[in-house]
Amino acid sequence: MPKSRKRKQQAEADHNPKPPTKSIPKDPYPNHARPTREECVSVRDDLLALHGFPKEFAKYREQRLSSQASNGHDNAVISEPLEEKESVLDGLVRTLLSQNTTESNSLRAFASLKSAFPTWEEVLAADSQSLESAIRCGGLAKTKASCIKNMLSCLLEKKEKLCLEYLRDLSVDEIKAELSHFKGIGPKTVACVLMFQLQQDDFPVDTHVFEIAKAMAWVPVGADRNKTYLHLNQWIPDELKFDLNCLLYTHGKLCRKCIKKGGSTGKQQEKESEDSNSCPLLRYCNIKY
Repeated sequence: MPKSRKRKQQAEADHNPKPPTKSIPKDPYPNHARPTREECVSVRDDLLALHGFPKEFAKYREQRLSSQASNGHDNAVISEPLEEKESVLDGLVRTLLSQNTTESNSLRAFASLKSAFPTWEEVLAADSQSLESAIRCGGLAKTKASCIKNMLSCLLEKKEKLCLEYLRDLSVDEIKAELSHFKGIGPKTVACVLMFQLQQDDFPVDTHVFEIAKAMAWVPVGADRNKTYLHLNQWIPDELKFDLNCLLYTHGKLCRKCIKKGGSTGKQQEKESEDSNSCPLLRYCNIKY
């Protein structure tokens, strides 16, 4: 082909670029056809009968129902007045503080942070030692303080204000891209913000969900947490993700029978053996007592 024609075609391509294609994460285990929709429904219903819907997530569930109702879903019924929505930035920092610690400690750390520095501008302006002291009860204070300061600094530089509410108008892919720019914010944190603060259909995989998913063989043996996240988000129907995720997380905190962990001895092991039938997930797991 003559060079002049090549140059002309290249110029036309530059002038009329192809529209960007939506990035669809690949399933790392495409041949592992689990969980099925029926399994997801069955596990959700069993855990709902055992625990009821977890109170700690009730406000987020009501917000999702409210969002569905406003979008024309007639079957979305609001049972009580809604609490004011938590800001996206508050939710992101709260999730960061929950890493590698207990729920009670992370809640204390967030409350301490807001008490010491009521605004995010004050957090950004604070010296590192003061910030670390405010969140020390949540563990890994130095690492988390650095992550928070870095994220606020980058956000201010990019948007000229400390606010993430603009994410509510973006697509899931766009939100993931935006949040992933911040150092120290990984897939689980992004997924939690998507599900709780932004009412999007996503399925975070924390330690509890990961262990139960492995025990029920929803992922292959040897799967890691990031690949489990990608796989489960492909196979779990969107409309089941929120309730199922909250219930699996809650069950993982309250029950260790369906996740055979080493180290339980004496009275603890005896008690687990005695009431093992109280865990409805054992019938999905290849675990013997």
